[in-house]
Amino acid sequence: QVHLAESGGDWAHSGESLRLSCEYSRAWGNCMAWFRRLPGMRSNEAAATASINSDGVTFYNDAVKGRFTISRDDAKNILYLQMNNLKPEDTGTYLCATGNVAGCQMTGGRLNGMDYWGKGHEVTISS
Repeated sequence: QVHLAESGGDWAHSGESLRLSCEYSRAWGNCMAWFRRLPGMRSNEAAATASINSDGVTFYNDAVKGRFTISRDDAKNILYLQMNNLKPEDTGTYLCATGNVAGCQMTGGRLNGMDYWGKGHEVTISS
């Protein structure tokens, strides 16, 4: 079992920045990612926002490219999501997840096969 817990800023104006953190109990799999879930969605329906594989290669949803940066500190067991130039449409519940996914690359905002999920952290961006 792997436990993941998200934390970080939860509110910002449009154009500002926030950083999310995800502490995980132990390393698992070759892929870690951040997802954004809207009200009414189940976790496995959440849109993949950013992912990073065990080689440190990163992938981004087109909607956040150039604005968000995913990174990981394996010594501290923390996954980060730096979010810059935030927009109201970035609002949602952000979840971190880990799993074994070939390539760890999202397709059309989808990244299936994650094994363990955090409970989520709500982020609201005001215009």
